[in-house]
Amino acid sequence: MEAIILAGGLGTRLRKVVADVPKPMAPIAGRPFLEILLDVLARKGFKRIILSVGFMAEKVSSYFGSLHAGMDLIYVMEDQPLGTGGGVRLSLEQVVSDHVFVFNGDTFLDLEIDQVEQQWQSRRHPIIVGRAVADTSRYGRLLVSDGVVQGFAGKDTAGPGLINAGCYVFKRQQLDDFPADQPFSLESDFLAPAVARGEFDVFVTAGKFIDIGVPEDFLRAQTELAGF
Repeated sequence: MEAIILAGGLGTRLRKVVADVPKPMAPIAGRPFLEILLDVLARKGFKRIILSVGFMAEKVSSYFGSLHAGMDLIYVMEDQPLGTGGGVRLSLEQVVSDHVFVFNGDTFLDLEIDQVEQQWQSRRHPIIVGRAVADTSRYGRLLVSDGVVQGFAGKDTAGPGLINAGCYVFKRQQLDDFPADQPFSLESDFLAPAVARGEFDVFVTAGKFIDIGVPEDFLRAQTELAGF
């Protein structure tokens, strides 16, 4: 199996806590957060990881090299800022199988990979991974009907519900309609219209979910991810 990890985050909200490394390299329980993500993916059977890097990319590549935990690591560096969508579009050019998992490099998700892969194999539809939380107002909300994502609600919607957990399964050709050298937003330019057309299934995970992008969850991760 293959995965793309979006590892080019600036870490603006973490700047007061971690100032000298890109967000995925922020130290969690004594080691880079990205190392925890990679180790988990290796244990779940991934063999090839495509790292979409940008800010301080050399800190990522010099630490991990081209092999980690038995997985080949391929680095994709943008020559110019391409937005969240353009970075994924560029990374998809390195995918060799017909589909790929996509993970945010600042989010820990202990995903049921075998179940997601089984859903992909049975339906061959792209997937957004959802996660139930007590309050969706920090993230926005997934609107789902009969296993299909129907839309997104804004962050002003409070209370329990499903959120986008920042993980997807894409077809290799998923973003071929977008020019390779033009910036675009994965969320507003691609996902929103694709979801409106009913093109994405949902997989609801029960796995541990921590977004380290804000200081309070970064601190929580120090203890909760120590065993990973």
